[in-house]
Amino acid sequence: MQLFSCPFCGSRDETEFVFGAEAGKTRPEPAAEVSADTWGRYLHFADNPRGPTREIWQHVTCGEFFLMERDTVSHAVAATVDLRGDKA
Repeated sequence: MQLFSCPFCGSRDETEFVFGAEAGKTRPEPAAEVSADTWGRYLHFADNPRGPTREIWQHVTCGEFFLMERDTVSHAVAATVDLRGDKA
């Protein structure tokens, strides 16, 4: 079991969290002009970096979204930040 720190609720079990998206991934716009190939790449392909990364997560208990800075190799969480910029 791993503990994640929700910027709103504090330390909680990892089972209370769901992955949202890569941080900084830009949605292709305008949607009406985006090709099916481009839209498919946006939806189904991720960079999946090895090492430090920044991701959007949701704490399902409180419903809030936040930024998590973590290492994909060691699973160490460096920081969790609410999307308004306050670190937990």
